[in-house]
Amino acid sequence: MSEKKESGNGKFVLGAIFGAIAGTVAGVVLAPKSGEETRKDIKSVSDKYLGEAKKKGSKWFKRGKQEVKKLEAETRTTAEKKKAEAEKAAKEVAEKISEKKNEKKSDK
Repeated sequence: MSEKKESGNGKFVLGAIFGAIAGTVAGVVLAPKSGEETRKDIKSVSDKYLGEAKKKGSKWFKRGKQEVKKLEAETRTTAEKKKAEAEKAAKEVAEKISEKKNEKKSDK
């Protein structure tokens, strides 16, 4: 459930960012300013949102990297447990086989 909520929040934030950008660009383009002033305004706004996008992207990348490390550790732990269980089972099987061989020898 939390994954869906986080995904929905991410979509909302992206939508809000793109909506703000679109609204700002429309306002700048439709404003009665010279072309040079309009270009400066557009560059200023785009630089601002680009910076925000880079910050968010960096934050999401770091979070994803942390999650990968966490999953890697969990997988390693599970693999080690399963390996220990398999080794124990193999040892038990080897002991049973040895017991059966000894029983056959003693029956002769």
